[in-house]
Amino acid sequence: MTLTKDIAAKFAIAIVAVAMVLSAFAPVANAQTTEDLQKMINDLLAQVATLQSQVGQGSTSVASGVCPYTWTRDLAQGATGADVMKLQQFLNADADTRVAAEGAGSVGMETEYYGPATAAAVSKMQVKYRAEILSPANLVNPTGFFGPSSRAKANMLCVAAPVVTPGEEGEEEEEEEEDVTLGGEASLAALDISSADEDEIEEGAEDAPVAEVTVEFKDGDAEISRLDVSIASSSVDSWDVLESVSLWVDGDMVAEKNADDEDDYQDEDTGTIRFSGLDLVAMEDEELDIIVAVTLQNNIDSDDMTTFMVSVNSIRFFDADGVATTEDADHDLGTAGTDGTDGTAEMVEFSIEEAGFEDEIIVKTSSNDPDSSTIQVEDNKKSDFVHVFSFDIDTDDSINDIELNEVIVKVATTGAAYTALVDDAELEIDGVTIDDFEVDVTGELAILTFDVDGDVTVDAGDRVEAKLMLRFKPLTAEGATVKASISGAAAVAGEGADDVDSTGAATGDTHTLRSTGVDVSADTDSAVVTVVDSADNDYATYKVVLDVTAFEQSVFIPINSASTTWKLVDGNGDDITTPAASTTVVVTSSAEEGGEGNAFFEINEGETETVTVTVTYTPGAFAPQTARLQLLTFVFDETGTTAKEDDETWEALPANDYRTETVSIQD
Repeated sequence: MTLTKDIAAKFAIAIVAVAMVLSAFAPVANAQTTEDLQKMINDLLAQVATLQSQVGQGSTSVASGVCPYTWTRDLAQGATGADVMKLQQFLNADADTRVAAEGAGSVGMETEYYGPATAAAVSKMQVKYRAEILSPANLVNPTGFFGPSSRAKANMLCVAAPVVTPGEEGEEEEEEEEDVTLGGEASLAALDISSADEDEIEEGAEDAPVAEVTVEFKDGDAEISRLDVSIASSSVDSWDVLESVSLWVDGDMVAEKNADDEDDYQDEDTGTIRFSGLDLVAMEDEELDIIVAVTLQNNIDSDDMTTFMVSVNSIRFFDADGVATTEDADHDLGTAGTDGTDGTAEMVEFSIEEAGFEDEIIVKTSSNDPDSSTIQVEDNKKSDFVHVFSFDIDTDDSINDIELNEVIVKVATTGAAYTALVDDAELEIDGVTIDDFEVDVTGELAILTFDVDGDVTVDAGDRVEAKLMLRFKPLTAEGATVKASISGAAAVAGEGADDVDSTGAATGDTHTLRSTGVDVSADTDSAVVTVVDSADNDYATYKVVLDVTAFEQSVFIPINSASTTWKLVDGNGDDITTPAASTTVVVTSSAEEGGEGNAFFEINEGETETVTVTVTYTPGAFAPQTARLQLLTFVFDETGTTAKEDDETWEALPANDYRTETVSIQD
């Protein structure tokens, strides 16, 4: 605000004040006593103070016409001087600390004498700013003495406020915090203590919740200033295991005390920690939740890892009038004895465990594990890296993050040894590629030990995917297969708070290696029951539809049923071998007929056609009468001749991708 505007504002206020005073002459004649007249004047002066505050000349915390001002001496009852008048004016600027409503000491009638009314007003200020005046001096009740603490608070409040012109660029108006005004004569309605979410805390844990204290007041609001919390064991001194104890409200730490020395305790025999100067406001009939948390020392002796009890031994609070009340555990807290004697405080317990006691690594099947497939490998050069297996590493209930050190994966082959098929391997864990590994091969089984060496850390409770990638040598064994798995207690080794080995297992699907041939995937399957006479003539029709792609060559699939092998399986998973049962099989395809005698379905290189295997099963009078179809293989070649020497066999793997549902043919 500019000087001109400031003068104009003050002038305007003066005019308003004069107008108010002049308007007061009208009812003066009706004033019956001097006290009535004084009250009217006080009301007018109060309105003037309100107008001044609206234009920045005063507020409830900065006295109009007084501030800025600095008090330099202590004041007590009997003191006199200009600074006493300044103090009265300062106190009168706040409705909560008025010296008097009328007469000497009231607004506009401040004096230079520090009497009982001034002392009472100072007491009101001390209660209002208890945390900064009384609590640091370990005082419970106000004194009425304008000493160092009261003087420091008044000097802090009575400073010149910076003038900010609204709308200036780059400036923001800060919202004033809303003052909480207490009301009523509060009394403690309930103090309950319950266990926290975790009752097992590992050594070295920081700010781990061990108890929840719920406080409720009746007949008024309260300000909690002190809480005595006991954390004790029957066999261990608390300071041998505790680092600190803290209190939390709504996720914020409101107090913290050291607890690693005997001198930190209010009562070392009961393990009592005293929290003073809390200033926690609890409104009438509303529950206030206070979390008790502990930070534990590292390297706690195993003999000290025992159970500790948590209780609240006492609570001190103030009501709206500044009256202090202390409730003790041996008097009012907890449950009273049935014989009328005082009860003991309620308690909850927690136990201290070795660091990493809950840390774990669990190997699980991954939803991203690739289905069984035909992997195209050229016969004259190495392949790219191919994803053949995925599994998950889960830390589940771990408290600590797990740093991985080693992962062991097994690869089984058929048709050729591992060393003849695989050129290199990589393990990708949560996006990090591990290519440092050792391989131990015994024929068609290889054990790959990947040295992770801390390059991957799995967050506590997280689950990450691991992908095995293989690069193949030029193919010399058409139809060879690879299948990866992971199992064993040491398959994954890591370190949380301590060393951790894995549990669980996972197994991947079988993949077939070919340089030429077919790539097959299941399309649809069905099982339909046809009721003829609800007896021996009822039958089931099973279909499995395949998508067949020819690569690097055209292929020919015999039309006759001999090109396909399959079996029927009963409801228990056993093969059905009933000789009297009637079965028929038909192989159809979207492909054109071709080859020698048009006895084949011809699929041209690079094209995809469907091949459908249909089996009809009539059990007749023989059991079993519940069955499903399981497709096993079909044969193909690249010549389309009836000679068998060039035939190749495709295997339906994994088996559960190539079977129908089970149906009951005769109910």
